[in-house]
Order: sequence, then structure tokens, then C-alpha cells
Amino acid sequence: MKILLVDGTVFGTKTGALLRQVEQYIKEIDSDLELEILYFSKLKHQILDGSPLNDDMKMMIQKFEEADGYIFATPIYQASIPGVLKNALDMLPPKALRYKPAAIVANGGTFQHHLVVENQFRPILDYFRCLVTPNYVYTHTSHFGENDQIIDQDIHERLRELARVFVQYCKMSQTLTKEPIDKH
Repeated sequence: MKILLVDGTVFGTKTGALLRQVEQYIKEIDSDLELEILYFSKLKHQILDGSPLNDDMKMMIQKFEEADGYIFATPIYQASIPGVLKNALDMLPPKALRYKPAAIVANGGTFQHHLVVENQFRPILDYFRCLVTPNYVYTHTSHFGENDQIIDQDIHERLRELARVFVQYCKMSQTLTKEPIDKH
């Protein structure tokens, strides 16, 4: 299975650090999964406005369509997910993520911003009918040390648990047909 780990921001490095840690934990649980990190900061983004898509956006969409599961990492800015992440999701066909496992890790500047994951991001993934794991991991600046190393042991344990549950969702999803029965 191809798993796309999405660093959904063009600024900062904490979300990338979270993804690399989750990647390591997933490899420890199931080394057969094919993992790839997609860093939005390395892409030339464009606003979805009806104009022809550039090569980076075409490649991004293809990676989403070809993946069998997703780990999304997002910072929380101004009590919301970044516009670049929402814009990228707006480019995807509605059935591209259907019945594929997804998990969320996030980082914010206040402890209250964890609610953005539940109230904004999860509903978007539910719209796509992803199999979203019930456990997401929200981190705060205080959970990181120098060079964005995760220094909080509880966060490490929660990331390990997220990886464990995600791998189980991957196994479960293999028996589901991705072809929808309904026309919606």
C-alpha cells in the first residue's frame, strides 16, 4: 500500500518533524507499507481559479489519487488550517480519497487550537469519506526542543498509538472496494 504523508504547510518545520516521527513508527509496525512525504513547501502552488494547473499541482493531485492512505500534518494558524492545505483539497476529485485510511497530526501555538482538528479538518476528510482514525495528535510549541525534536514522552506515545491504529485501518481498508455503489 502507498501511504502519502502530507506536510500541509509552506512555512515552518514542526509538521515535517511530526510526519518523520510518525513515518518511523509506522515502519516499525509494518515495513511493507510504501511511505512518501509530500512537502507542500517544495511545490509551486496556485490558487484554484479555473486556470490550467501547473505541473506541481498536477503531480500533487496524482499522488493523492494513487495513494492508498494518508497521514495529514497541519499547523493551526489563526484558528484554522492553512489556506494552502484547503486549496489543495479543493483540487481533488470528490471520490479520490474515498474509503482510504487517514490520520491527522497538528501543531499550534495555543492548547485550545486542537479544536480546529475536530471542528474544521475532520469534517473535510469526512466529506471525502476517508476512514479517519479516531485518534489525532495535537502538539504545542512546548512539545518541541532544539531543531524541532519532539521532547515530550506523552506525544511520542500518542504518535506510536496513532501509527498502530492507522496501520490497522490500512489492513481493514484492503478489503473495501474503492468503487462506490452510490452515485454521490
